[in-house]
Amino acid sequence: MADLGDLRNEFTKGSLSEQQLLVNPMDMFQAWLEEYMATNPAEPTAMTVATVDEQLRPWQRILLLKGLDERGFVFFTNMNSNKGQQLAKNPNGSLHFSWLPLERQVQVQGKITPVSRQESEQYFQSRPKESQLGALASDQSQPLKNRAVMEQRFANLQEEYADKEVILPDHWGGYRLVPERIEFWQGGAHRLHDRFEYVLDSQGWSNQRLYP
Repeated sequence: MADLGDLRNEFTKGSLSEQQLLVNPMDMFQAWLEEYMATNPAEPTAMTVATVDEQLRPWQRILLLKGLDERGFVFFTNMNSNKGQQLAKNPNGSLHFSWLPLERQVQVQGKITPVSRQESEQYFQSRPKESQLGALASDQSQPLKNRAVMEQRFANLQEEYADKEVILPDHWGGYRLVPERIEFWQGGAHRLHDRFEYVLDSQGWSNQRLYP
């Protein structure tokens, strides 16, 4: 096995002070996201989505953020997947954004619930037809005998829908995480990082600095 203990870099690209914080963490997130996008990353909206199963075991996967406004963070997926089944029983979840070029990360906790059918249809119809068919071809999270089975199913769907519009399937749609806590992390020299958490209560958002 490789020895990883001596692999380390100093974090020197920035700092985060109380004076730089915005009142609303959603505005803060939007500003940081725009700065990250300016670095031209391969997948600027990639994020880790964490859920919990019935045995309280955490699950994680990478998805793309597809909506952001004052209501929260939106992503789309197969609702029969592991994550969809877990969210149906326990809506608590977390998002994590790793923005290494800026030595930053953001984590978000809150409730994840389905968006409206109208929102799902609007996004689904904006997707390339091949992606729409992919949503039909994949029984996400279910056992697959071999790749050829899935590819044949996709080919059959291409033929079936060659001259037809693809309708949003019942098992596919969006989710919105409504944030209750958002943490901003900026790497610092000597591992003295800057960490601030925002917490939402009945009075609105409040923030405080955390030890790194």
